Amino acid sequence: QVQLVESGGGLVQPGGSLRLSCAASGSIFSFNVMTMRWYRQAPGKQRELVATSTSGGSTNYADSVQGRFTISRDNAKNTVYLQMSSLKPEDTAVYYCNAVLYVLAYWGQGTQVTVSS
Repeated sequence: QVQLVESGGGLVQPGGSLRLSCAASGSIFSFNVMTMRWYRQAPGKQRELVATSTSGGSTNYADSVQGRFTISRDNAKNTVYLQMSSLKPEDTAVYYCNAVLYVLAYWGQGTQVTVSS
C-alpha cells in the first residue's frame, strides 16, 4: 500500500509560480520504479493529466502547460514535484498526485491551486 500526500498549493497572482510536492510513504521501496503523474480538476470539468515522470527518467506534459510546468522527482526522498511558472487563471484547479506501480494506482487527496488577482 502507498500513501501520497500533496502540499504546496495556495493562492497566487497571474504570472506567479508555485511548487507542489507529493510525498509517498508505505511501500516506498518501490518508489523508484513507479510512474508518477500530476493531474488536475477544475470545477465542472473532468480530471486531466498534467505531467508524467517515468521510472526511466522520461517526462511528458499536457500541451496547455508545456514550457511552463516542470515535473521532477527525488527518489531518495520518495517525492515528486511540480514546478509551475507563468501561472494563468485557467490553471486554477485541485491538483492530484498519482502513482502507478505495475497494475496498481494510488491517489493523493489533492491540493488547491488558485490563480487570481
